[in-house]
Amino acid sequence: MAHTTGCFTLPSESNFAEKTAELAELWGADAIRNSDGTHLDDAVRALGKRIYSAYFPTRAHNEWITLHMTQTPQVYLLTDRLLAESDGDGSCAVTIPLMESFFEEQLAPNWDADPKRYWEVVDRTTGGVVDPALWDADRESCSVTVTGATPMHEYTVSFLAYIIWDPVEMYNHLTNDWGDKEHEIPFDIYHPATRDFVFRTFEQWLKDNPDTDVVRFTTFFYQFTLLFDQRRREKIVDWFGCSCTVCPEALDDFEREYGYRLRPEDFVDEGCYNSAWRVPGRAQRDWIDFLSGFVRANVKRLASMAHESGKEAMMFLGDQWIGTEPYKDGFADLGLDAVVGSIGDGTTTRMIADIPGVRYTEGRFLPYFFPDTFYEGNDPSVEGLDNWRKARRAILRSPIDRMGYGGYLSLAAKFPKFVDTVTRIADEFRDIRERTGGEPAEGMLNVAILNCWGGMRSWMAFTVAHALPNKQTASYYGVLEALSGMRVNVRFISFDDVLGRGVDPDVDVVITGGPADTSWSGGDVWRDPRLVETLRAWVRSGGALVGVGEPSAAVRFQGGRFLQLADVFGVDEERFQTLSVDKYFPPVTPDHFITADVPVDPSAREAWERAGYRAPLSGCGGGQGIAPLGGIDFGEPILNTFPVNEDVTLLRADGGQVQLAVNGYGLGRGVYVSGLPYSAANARLLERMLFWAAGAEDRYAAYSSSNPECEVAHWPDAGLYCVVNNTDRAQSTDVTLPGGAVEHFDLEPSGIAWR
Repeated sequence: MAHTTGCFTLPSESNFAEKTAELAELWGADAIRNSDGTHLDDAVRALGKRIYSAYFPTRAHNEWITLHMTQTPQVYLLTDRLLAESDGDGSCAVTIPLMESFFEEQLAPNWDADPKRYWEVVDRTTGGVVDPALWDADRESCSVTVTGATPMHEYTVSFLAYIIWDPVEMYNHLTNDWGDKEHEIPFDIYHPATRDFVFRTFEQWLKDNPDTDVVRFTTFFYQFTLLFDQRRREKIVDWFGCSCTVCPEALDDFEREYGYRLRPEDFVDEGCYNSAWRVPGRAQRDWIDFLSGFVRANVKRLASMAHESGKEAMMFLGDQWIGTEPYKDGFADLGLDAVVGSIGDGTTTRMIADIPGVRYTEGRFLPYFFPDTFYEGNDPSVEGLDNWRKARRAILRSPIDRMGYGGYLSLAAKFPKFVDTVTRIADEFRDIRERTGGEPAEGMLNVAILNCWGGMRSWMAFTVAHALPNKQTASYYGVLEALSGMRVNVRFISFDDVLGRGVDPDVDVVITGGPADTSWSGGDVWRDPRLVETLRAWVRSGGALVGVGEPSAAVRFQGGRFLQLADVFGVDEERFQTLSVDKYFPPVTPDHFITADVPVDPSAREAWERAGYRAPLSGCGGGQGIAPLGGIDFGEPILNTFPVNEDVTLLRADGGQVQLAVNGYGLGRGVYVSGLPYSAANARLLERMLFWAAGAEDRYAAYSSSNPECEVAHWPDAGLYCVVNNTDRAQSTDVTLPGGAVEHFDLEPSGIAWR
């Protein structure tokens, strides 16, 4: 592949000019940015590259905020639960320490605003709010004492705390062992004096940095929820969390504007801190709207100032991004030129690439140039190529315009193999853009993801921390990761969208699901019969519905069923209400369009045949299939799922529960799958599910790959297609072309081939 230049942003740092010039040439960088806490040398600025300057509107000015410490951002914290016990004389009091499980270098209780007005004590056993007359806050002991408590009840305090160490700078400080470096204190522009300081400071900065081409806002005003415990461990991490956005003045203004007062409980949320997994209520949605209105007005002002000085305005989708909401209506009105974000996998690539209303998008690839990866004995190129392969799948479907890396270049320069790897990745990235004109590959189906949040959380569903699925989320997040590089067009819709206007006529398949009583599966939204009616009618008239995990689950067992669309999926879940009613599993079907690419264990097939393809019964009417699908991982089991009748086509059952089933429903089709953590085999299975559900089996073969580890992307207008190897091993595959011709490919590790 020819060495090329452009579309690449290189991080640099002080006293590293000569090596920066060398790596800029190797990696084809046309832009250079300063790393956190460093400045670019004059010799680097003189290289003739575009200059990105990281800018932090609400940190790195301790000279201001140390004189105005009541204007740091604030957060509502929830203490540990404390059990009240009788004193032996008939009285009962409980003293609750405030900071016992929080990091005092990061957080400090707000004693300046009246605790009786802004704090709250809750009896967690009853859920009742304790009358402020029955408790007192003591600053000296940093505690709250509740008198007249009920023995054997648990109590908590929800209290306002100042954030006195910027969470991201703190993370970088601890990770890089910055020792005695001064802690950077964040500040909150909700306060007029601080807001005025921020804009005056930025105005002067623009004058002082005439050679900056792009202001890389990192980010704006409010940090996602990132709180640490007393042992410096991450305690609460929510990449979508709005907890660190409060102050008494904002709470009072909210009350005047919305006509009701928010409680501390509306933020601590029983210890859930309004996770995006919670079914959003009125208070959470209203606060997001209130906060976004304030943040966006001030972002727009900063962007305008950058433009007036002849510079572009770029937003980093990370750090203090809360309140910007790039997928919320109106984002395009902010006047930002670009968004850059961290590339963790295909899903996070799409999260950046699909953002509307900016001129270009940029991905910051991994690994980050930090000592937790770049240390003696480690090979960072392994992570670099793995990250590239995951991102490349998504880039073929929704291109980003630029790429780059972050961290400290002096670390990366010590690893020649990694330097060579990035050279290859950068050239391949530019080659893809050159061949395709930056256009996305063809999507053959239109797929909609249905949940409570809809478009506002596009590519953000099932996420806790950025690009870090865990045991409980992998079964669902894997669906998004598979879709990120699949030959389908993806959009996100909400239950409110469906209730308001039905399913858009161009949608081929709707996917819904998640754990019960979460925002992704819907919770009590399924108690509205209009939703059930609308989706049933859509499927019966030819639509396709795929359910994952506990789709359409009504937590309070309704109408004799747990899954309200069990008739569409063909599957329900036993919630110990109908144990006296036998459940009969139909024969497991070993051969089906959906499972055609999945090898079946030969011994299992023999057992099937001996049983007449009938799954053996076990227990009182229960059943289990004996048909393992090679390479398929259905994730965390959804226990006690069963076919609603024997007409359902059962494709996989294990241990008395359904893992994969399909069901005809009028003119349409339903599919149930218990979960799909990401893998090549699982992505292939999901792709075939979607084509089958949409009744598009006859369209599947064209530009398909015989090897699930390899995928095909097609640009019909350009008469072009490519095949990618998504592994670090050599792979071979056959690609079927329209008309049935087959072309063979032998691909090197991480390889790509064009035709």
